[in-house]
Amino acid sequence: MSQAHNEEMGAKITTKAYVVGFVLALLLTIVSFGMAMSGAFSRTATIVGLFIAAFAQMVVHLHYFLHLDKSSAQRWNVIALLFTALLLFIFVGGTLWVMYTLNARMM
Repeated sequence: MSQAHNEEMGAKITTKAYVVGFVLALLLTIVSFGMAMSGAFSRTATIVGLFIAAFAQMVVHLHYFLHLDKSSAQRWNVIALLFTALLLFIFVGGTLWVMYTLNARMM
């Protein structure tokens, strides 16, 4: 990306931001792998920890690599991302609901 394009978008993208994002993503990956492989935590604590680490990983990727933030230049991108998440929730939730209902009616 050129510097002029970055200034048009209202973002100041530097190599330092990419390095910070990479280090955070790597750290979260190591933490997740360590929690799953160590066996030091209960099953419930491991699952909760993995969900928290996965959510943090998504936030890191969205902010540091896709440059989504609360700026006015990124507002439509954030709205499109949220709409996509809503559609996925409806599709997956609807599918699970239909399968559960069919299972209950067939048994």
